[in-house]
Amino acid sequence: MPEVIPEIHFADAQELIARETGEDPRGEPDLAPAHERSLSDWALREHGSEFLFVTGYPMAKRPFYTHPDPGRPGYSNSFDLLFRGLELVTGGQRLHRHDDYVAALAARGESAEPYRDYLHVFAHGMPPHGGFALGLERWTARLLGLPNVRQATLFPRDLHRLTP
Repeated sequence: MPEVIPEIHFADAQELIARETGEDPRGEPDLAPAHERSLSDWALREHGSEFLFVTGYPMAKRPFYTHPDPGRPGYSNSFDLLFRGLELVTGGQRLHRHDDYVAALAARGESAEPYRDYLHVFAHGMPPHGGFALGLERWTARLLGLPNVRQATLFPRDLHRLTP
């Protein structure tokens, strides 16, 4: 296992997928599950790592509170952590300035009013910060080698099952 988890920018990941698979995902706002598997295979082959950070997802794919990448317009300061072909963690830097939140909502055509209480704290100052979400059931499924995450889920839901 490498000492550092390899990292690839979203745009570079799409270029790699196009070269390695013959498919052209460029212009898509997200990675398909098959592309996540392909990237994970590449990380294992090239870096000896079962983990891979994909950074800089398009702003169109991320929530309004995600901080944009100042050096790459249209992309975000965010990441997904892939493990054995599956997205386990999503995270990134969050906006922390009130005016940036209001502008981000306006850019998406949303009113700030429904978020008034949430935005109130940012009007008084908030330090730069970030967050992430870990899919524990996905992690468990991959560790156990289960073919489907529903086998690691206490109350699995899908299109045809909404109740336990």
